Amino acid sequence: MPRTKRVLPGFGLTLGTTLLFVAIIILLPLAGLVLKAGGLGLQEFWSLVTSERALASYKVTLGSALGASVFNLFLGLLLAWILVRYRFPGRTMLDAVIDLPFALPTAVAGLALTGLFAGNGWYGKLLEPLGIQVAYTTLGITVAMAFTTLPFVVRSVQPVLEDLEPELEEAAQTLGATAWQTFRRVIFPPILPALLSGFVLSLARGLGEFGAVIFIAGNMPYETEVISLLIMIRLEEYDYASAAALASVMLAAAFALLISISLLQGYLNRHSRKS
Repeated sequence: MPRTKRVLPGFGLTLGTTLLFVAIIILLPLAGLVLKAGGLGLQEFWSLVTSERALASYKVTLGSALGASVFNLFLGLLLAWILVRYRFPGRTMLDAVIDLPFALPTAVAGLALTGLFAGNGWYGKLLEPLGIQVAYTTLGITVAMAFTTLPFVVRSVQPVLEDLEPELEEAAQTLGATAWQTFRRVIFPPILPALLSGFVLSLARGLGEFGAVIFIAGNMPYETEVISLLIMIRLEEYDYASAAALASVMLAAAFALLISISLLQGYLNRHSRKS
């Protein structure tokens, strides 16, 4: 049989070049980090990554990132729905503003949020009389992570909503389905993989957030210290082995999250096609 001609010539060259750049830019730095951490003995590595201060930092980081991601799950879906289904003055501006956290340096975002939520800030003056303190607390960390990671959910869900056919919703309502039944049975199943993808990307990004967090967190050990800051402190102390060990834990967590969502998305897509 004659060989099928490729649509694009030079497939081998382009694939090889791509893999080379991926190896140089991504894989080799990560491999160096793993090798640095791997140079420690197992007992020393375990004692470093399970120290009392490290465990407290894991707890603060994971709890704040989960809270921010759950918040973004609902707000991101709402914003994506508004942008896709409604036309109103300022819609283009709102669509552009959503990407602002991507464009802003995270340190700028942290300074802006601290100025707003500090005791003398616009929001702080309103919240502190109610007994709600945001700046220099774990709530402030959650707010900073939510701000920087919201676009992941919106941009994951928005194209899926745009591809949904309104005729399916109209047909469901014609058959007597309520608005909630239409959402649950017609709209929600197709957007579920996108929601999960946005949630996990938001969570993974929040776990590694640094610039926006350090200004609003207070950075108190055992209380408001995130793991990325602890890694930086270890580097400033020239304790490279400890920094590499902690960083390898975060690398493994992020990689596990991304692999898990990839597998889950594949399962949901296959299940959706069978249905």
